[in-house]
Amino acid sequence: MKIRIRFAKQGMIKFIGHLDMVRYFQKVMRRASVDIAYSEGFSPHQKMSFAAPLSVGITSRGEYFDIEVHSTDSSMVMLEKLNHQNIEGVEILSYRQLPKGAKNAMSIVAGADYFVFAKGISKETVDKFYKQSSIEILKKTKRSEKIVDIKPMIYELRHENEGIYMKVAQGSAANLKPDLVMQALSEFAGISLPEFVQYERLDMYCLQDGKLVSLDDIGGDIE
Repeated sequence: MKIRIRFAKQGMIKFIGHLDMVRYFQKVMRRASVDIAYSEGFSPHQKMSFAAPLSVGITSRGEYFDIEVHSTDSSMVMLEKLNHQNIEGVEILSYRQLPKGAKNAMSIVAGADYFVFAKGISKETVDKFYKQSSIEILKKTKRSEKIVDIKPMIYELRHENEGIYMKVAQGSAANLKPDLVMQALSEFAGISLPEFVQYERLDMYCLQDGKLVSLDDIGGDIE
């Protein structure tokens, strides 16, 4: 039986990296007595797969990982069990059974939305920026630097409550980090962003029939 778990990562926990979060949840599964399945071989490990890793320093209300279990209590009971073992800043938000044949979260992530807490950028500026036919920016990797047009990877962008809401491509096919969008926006506006701009991931999405659907909408609660 495959289960998808959604969790929030808030407060100082945002400084904990992805691999440490994986080890953290492995311990939570054991302490909560989850009947999780293990791989075979000389060093068996829990069958657990995370969606797109979250960059250090970003909070989130839409993180996901999938597990396989032999048996399970209801979603409501499992939420209580898991959250009883969680530390401050980590909260399990949903525990849902996936349909047979469902692909794991990591392989299907196609987009994510973020809220950026950044004052000093007007709605007019954001609208003009997004209406451009192309948005070119210097993208740096460990091995190279190149000018890329990130406009096709920005699905939504708007000024909202003294901040910026954006929905962008995320996953193996195309991946756009929110700080690159903010870099391009600040250059367009001719302003310098504060040294520390706060980002929060709101949710992650997969493609179904050409539309972005929340990973939380796949499967259902266990009664």
